Amino acid sequence: MRCSKLLDNLKKRALVIELTRDFFRSMDFFEVETPIRCPSIIPEAHIDPVTSQGAYLQASPELFMKRLLARGADKIFQICKCFRQGERGQRHLPELTLLEWYAVDQSYEDLMVQCQDLLRHIAKGLGTPERLIYQGVSLDLANAFERITVSEAFERFCDLSLNQAMDTGRFDEIISFDIEPHLGTSRPCFLYDYPISMASLSAAHSEKPDIAQRFEMYVAGIELANGFTELTDHELQRKRFEKENELRITQGKAKLPLPEKFLSDLAVMPPAAGIALGIDRLVMLFCDAPDIEEVVAFPPELL
Repeated sequence: MRCSKLLDNLKKRALVIELTRDFFRSMDFFEVETPIRCPSIIPEAHIDPVTSQGAYLQASPELFMKRLLARGADKIFQICKCFRQGERGQRHLPELTLLEWYAVDQSYEDLMVQCQDLLRHIAKGLGTPERLIYQGVSLDLANAFERITVSEAFERFCDLSLNQAMDTGRFDEIISFDIEPHLGTSRPCFLYDYPISMASLSAAHSEKPDIAQRFEMYVAGIELANGFTELTDHELQRKRFEKENELRITQGKAKLPLPEKFLSDLAVMPPAAGIALGIDRLVMLFCDAPDIEEVVAFPPELL
C-alpha cells in the first residue's frame, strides 16, 4: 500500500474517532478509561485471551464498564485497545480498537437507534450525510436501517431453519458463510433476537425466554457492532460463565477464572444496555478499504 494512501486513511481515522467522541458528548455520555490488564476476563468459548505477567489483556472493557454502572455511572463510553489471541484476517487483528458504550435504563432498542444516529453523524462530518460508498456499492444512510430477526434470516438465506442449525451445531458456520454476506448490502442492517445460548451476557425477552435481546449491526456484509440489553441476574450470569468454561474444556482449551468482583457488582447494577463497535472496521467502511491493515499504522506483520 502506498504511504500517501495509508497516511490519508490514518487522517480520516483520526477524524472518525473525533466525530465519534463528539457524538457521545452531545448525548451527555462521558468518556472513561478502565484497566487493560485484568486478573480475570469474560470466559468465552470462542475468544482466546492474551496473557501478560500473570494477568489477562482485555478482550473487551465490558466488565469494568458495567462495574462503573454499579457504582452510579449512568451514560459512559470508551475507545480502547483490546486483544484476542490468534485473530488475523482481512477483517481481524489480534490487537484491535473497540468503542463501547453503556447506558442505564436503556434497552437494545435504544442502542439500535444510537448506532443509526452515530453512523449518520460521522457521515455528515465527512461530507457524505446520506450515502456511504464502499467497494463500489452505494449504501443508504438516510432511511431507517433494515431490521431482520435471526430466525427470519435463516428462512430467507439458507436451507436449514434456525432450530435445525442449532441442533446440528452449524449456527456459527451458517451465519458466517450463508447469512452475513447478504446483510447491509443496500443499507445498514440489524440482525436481532438471537438464541439465548448465543448471548451469555444478554437479558432474555420477558415473554420469550429462549430469545435474547441481542443484535449485531452489519454494513456491506461486515459485522460492525454487537449490542444487547444487559443481564443483571448475577446468579444466572455465573451459571452462563460456567457453561462457557465447559464449552472451552470440550474444545481442549483452558478453563478461565470467573470474574468474582464483577459478579458481586452485578448484583447491584441497574437495568442497562451496552454495545461494542469495532473502530477499525468502521474506519474501513469510511475509507473504502477492503482490508483492515489499510486503516492501522502497523499491522502485526510489520511490527
